[in-house]
Amino acid sequence: MVRYAKFQLPYDAKAIQAELITVKKNWQPHFNTYHFEGSWTVLPLRSPNGDHKNITPDLMGDGEYLDTEHMQNFPSVKKLLSDLQCEQMSVRFLNLQAGAIIKPHRDNELAFEKGEARLHFPILTNPEVEFYIEDDRIILAEGDCWYINANLPHHVSNNGTTDRIHLVVDCKVNSWLKNIINTAAEISFKDDTDNEQLLLLIKELRLQNTQTSNNIANELELQVK
Repeated sequence: MVRYAKFQLPYDAKAIQAELITVKKNWQPHFNTYHFEGSWTVLPLRSPNGDHKNITPDLMGDGEYLDTEHMQNFPSVKKLLSDLQCEQMSVRFLNLQAGAIIKPHRDNELAFEKGEARLHFPILTNPEVEFYIEDDRIILAEGDCWYINANLPHHVSNNGTTDRIHLVVDCKVNSWLKNIINTAAEISFKDDTDNEQLLLLIKELRLQNTQTSNNIANELELQVK
């Protein structure tokens, strides 16, 4: 299983920064307040039915993903997306402001092997941002392109004095994206051999159905892909 991968896809981060300056409003608080502290805001560029107020990455009902009214302000983003030769779902700017943290969490089922891939394009960042996938800190610099296995535990702290803004694109996996990720210049794999034993242990703990056993099972589930 791929944990994360850094691949080559040139884009103009400086041009996107300039476009961001023109958009002062319309940022919305992230919906999952349980998983962060401080200010974490979202600007949706592509969402279910093109609803500019819908910041959730999940496809709701029978709607399809369409550009929101904000996309017209970002021609450099449209150029980047045109270079992605795969189906795109949610497209958002995520702004983790100075001093904010995203707590350890998992985005269930959102993984390359499960048919969906979350791509991160750092637009504005600083050296004091700490991004961890499990116990590995990875440095996501401006202009980089990363696949992040969001199904694994991950957390972020912005310890700097400036905002950290990523363009986050959720894609459907196809042969093009498989090739991009599998041939990435930097890639990390996770050994899946322990998962079966963990799943058996979790099942036994759930059968006990006590507060302690369920708490332990919850912790173990964070280790399962």
